[in-house]
Order: sequence, then C-alpha cells, then structure tokens
Amino acid sequence: MRPTKVDWRGAPLRWLVATLGTVAACTVLAQSPAVSPKEGQEAATQAQQQRTQPLNNAPLWKEIRSGEPQTTSLPGRETNVLIQPWGQTWRAIRDGRIAVYGGWALVVVFLAVMVFYMRKGPLQLHAPPTGRRIRRFNAWERSVHWSTAISFTILACSGLIILFGKGVLLPLIGYTLFSWLAIIAKNLHNFVGPLFSICIILLFLTFIRDNFFRRYDMQWFRHLGGLVTGEDVPSGRFNGGEKMWFWGGVLFLGSIVSASGYVLDFPNFNQTRETMQFANMIHATASIMLMMGAIGHIYMGTIGMAGAFDAMRTGYVDETWAREHHEYWYNDVKAGKVEGEGGAPAMAQRTV
Repeated sequence: MRPTKVDWRGAPLRWLVATLGTVAACTVLAQSPAVSPKEGQEAATQAQQQRTQPLNNAPLWKEIRSGEPQTTSLPGRETNVLIQPWGQTWRAIRDGRIAVYGGWALVVVFLAVMVFYMRKGPLQLHAPPTGRRIRRFNAWERSVHWSTAISFTILACSGLIILFGKGVLLPLIGYTLFSWLAIIAKNLHNFVGPLFSICIILLFLTFIRDNFFRRYDMQWFRHLGGLVTGEDVPSGRFNGGEKMWFWGGVLFLGSIVSASGYVLDFPNFNQTRETMQFANMIHATASIMLMMGAIGHIYMGTIGMAGAFDAMRTGYVDETWAREHHEYWYNDVKAGKVEGEGGAPAMAQRTV
C-alpha cells in the first residue's frame, strides 16, 4: 500500500488562520458580559413572546416608563425622559378626587345658599329709608372691586369648563362645539389670570385699612351677623364676615391660585412636569375653595341683602342701611371722622 502524500506547502497558512480565529473568539468572549441564568431566562421568555405576540416588547417599555434619564440630542430639563409615570397618578387624582369631590362641594354650597334664600329671603331694613344717602365707596374702590370681580368670573367660568367640561359638557354638546368652547376657555384663562393677580394686589392695598379685626367683630361672629335671627349687629365699615373673606378668600386663596397659576401659565420658567402637576392640583383645589366662598359673597352682595348691590354699583347707600348694618362706621361718618373722595365729608345731599 502506497503511503499518503501530505502537501506541507499550505499547512503554515491554515495554522495561521486557525490561530487568529481562536484569538479573536477568545477576545470577544473575554469582553462580553457574563449572562446570568436569570437574564438568560428573561431573554428566552422575551424571544418566545416575540414569536407569539410580535412587537410586544415589555422590557423596552418597562425601561421607558421607569422615568430614568436616557440619551437625547435635545438639550433641556427632562428632555431625556420620554414617559413620566407619575403623570398617570396626577390624571387619576385630578379627574377623580379633585373633580368629583370639588364638583359636589360647589353644588352643595350653591343649593344651601338657595335653600337659605327661599326660607329666609333677603335681609330687609327694620326702619323706612330716610332718602339721605351716604357715600360708601368712591370711584377708585368700585373700579378695583369690579375689575377683580369681572376677572374672577371669567376665570371661574373658564376653569369650570376646563375641569368639568369633558365629563359634563362633552356628552351634551358633542366634540365640535366643545372643542371650540374649550379653546376659548383655555385662552381666556391663560390671559386673564395675570390680570386677576394684579387686581388682588390693588384690592389688598385699597381696602386693607378697613379690614383689620376689631374687638366688636367678635360680637358679630357670636350672632352670625344676624343672618339667622335677623337682628342688627353693629360693625365697622366692613363686618366680620367681609373681613374673613378679605383675608382668607381674596388674600390667602387668591395668592395661592395666582402663584400656582403662574407656574402653569409660564412653562418657560424651566419647571419640570412633576412641578406643574403639583401646581395644577393645588391650583384646582384652591380655586374650588375660592369659588365656594365667592358664592356666599356674591349672594350677600346681590339678592341676600337689600341695598347691598347699590353700594357697589353707585357708591352710595341710604342712611338707614348704613346705621342698621354698619353702625360704627355710620357714627364715624356722622362725626366727620370718615371723609369721602377729594377730602369732602362722606355725607351726601338728600335725594328727591
């Protein structure tokens, strides 16, 4: 049997290729991270899921929804966070607790005021009017008050549409009409909001002098201003209830609503989405509380007390009205301690 002839001329080249391949494979294996059994099982499970449910990449979406910063080419705060999971919590609280409880709170307060009016009616004067009028508010005070009242009314109506529109109005008027209404409400709310904050400052500076609590205000609180008994409780230019509304409603809640509104109105302050979500919940809660107080204030200033609306409409009240509802202020006017616009006494001439 003839021996096999070996071609030794190509052996060195084959040995060289095999050696280089082995070195390359060892390098790749050395640089690749070790895969734990758990990770291997997850990868196998994901591969099986891709075959049964294509495009259902649960690990990818889990990483996206984690809220951890990723890599992005756009500079700025939170631009590298694609999805913020807490936004779903904010939506549930806003559309759930705030909208539901806040909406029913407004309805209950409104119905309570209406029931009180139907049972008690407006507060009437005990003595006949004298025909002599006393100036209660000058032109500047009325302008500041009505500017605040008008801007508040616009914000309240537009805010109610924004908060409750999708649940209440949309099923009634449809998508087309509601979309136009929502756009108008949103723009009015955004542009009138800063004006309202300026009006609050002017209102505070204009009326703060007469809104400090006095000792006789405790008597007004003990008798609830005579709302239940109908008796006349003496007070200064503003009674205890009006002073509570001034400090607690206009100043405290108004400041919270204005500050949180600026956070929402000007996102170019570089605040995060989480900050704006907290500001939105604070803004909605404080606004509902402010509207609840405004219902009582508007009631007493219009149909709840005879002659009260004329005080802010014309600036004058009858002498009997001033004596029965604000006796201490009336005495100061009669004594010449309180002066009207331009340094003239606040007492006016008898009307015919």
